Amino acid sequence: MHVAPVGGTAVQDHVALAEIELCGELIIAASAAREDRLSLEDIDEVLRVAEERERDAGGA
Repeated sequence: MHVAPVGGTAVQDHVALAEIELCGELIIAASAAREDRLSLEDIDEVLRVAEERERDAGGA
């Protein structure tokens, strides 16, 4: 078994951290939803899909 060394040498995977954050936001939104499931529009809103598309379109 390998144990991570002590002393602040941990490596951060920024993509994984971003995915974990988005999953957390989806879980929070789902728990607060009045319906049984989030609609596709609700999911897109939580994940800020429209903002990302606008940003990509502006840079093209």
